[in-house]
Amino acid sequence: MSNENKPVHRLRLSTIAAAVFRNVSEDGHVSYNATFDRSYKDGNEWKRSHNYGRDDLLNLSKLADQANTWIHEQQQAEAQRPKPEPGTS
Repeated sequence: MSNENKPVHRLRLSTIAAAVFRNVSEDGHVSYNATFDRSYKDGNEWKRSHNYGRDDLLNLSKLADQANTWIHEQQQAEAQRPKPEPGTS
């Protein structure tokens, strides 16, 4: 996985955000991962946290569900694409 791997999809619900990453292994296997964070303001400065309070959990679970649905849609679309013949690019 490259350090320059950027999200292929972003979601936000209130103060909770999700980022979905697409990773391709050396053998061509595609996988997806998601990260979540919460934005909050400390004085005049915006910060991010990976800690969630009770009032954040419903939004976190909704974003996790949306990210999961998006990933499944991508995997279904990729599965329907024709595979290249061995030895061709």
